[in-house]
Amino acid sequence: MADVNGRTTKPAKPTGRTASREVRRQQLIEATIESIAKHGISGTTMTTVTGFAGLSLGIVNFHFQNKQNLFEETLRHLADEHRDQWHKSVHKAELTPVSKLLAIVDANFHPRVCNRKNLSVWYSFFGEAPYRHVYRKIMDEIDAERLDTSRELFEQIIDDGDYGAIDAADVANTMEALYDGYSINILIYPEKFARLDAKTRIREFLANTFPRHFDPPGAQACSN
Repeated sequence: MADVNGRTTKPAKPTGRTASREVRRQQLIEATIESIAKHGISGTTMTTVTGFAGLSLGIVNFHFQNKQNLFEETLRHLADEHRDQWHKSVHKAELTPVSKLLAIVDANFHPRVCNRKNLSVWYSFFGEAPYRHVYRKIMDEIDAERLDTSRELFEQIIDDGDYGAIDAADVANTMEALYDGYSINILIYPEKFARLDAKTRIREFLANTFPRHFDPPGAQACSN
């Protein structure tokens, strides 16, 4: 487009009320993540969120009506982001059960989802889950799908490798515990424990449990 003097100008980026509904909602969710990471659940208010977003309180109310709705949508966003990280790989028909399980492991510790900001917000919601059943429900949905998927993949590996004494459900539950435990270590002890450490330890567990299917970490490099 040209200005009054005939000079070419670029269209302005959407601002204020001109931004699309999806863009504005995402902006507010990201601002909520920033606020919770800095102030915690109890310290996050509509005012702190609007401060990070650079928006008015009226816009927040227009898109989410109240803080509880905003919090729930923020948690769903984190859960969906986490799920999307592994879901596509698991549904690729050409991948083996081993490759699919390693894709789940790597997704749990991908920088996009496994970073101090996201982890601190995730565990802030986790601490509120006993009192907010909707938080527990959102978390249960993603955990249950990953657990069921892992169990089915372990069943295939057990049948293929004749690991008759191993229970697939037990191994899948152990993996869930490892994901949670190592994520907490990354959050609390970042100077001592990193994503690569978590993936290495889990690969060691898988190699010891299913030696005919998983290579020890030293056999092939793990990407951080």
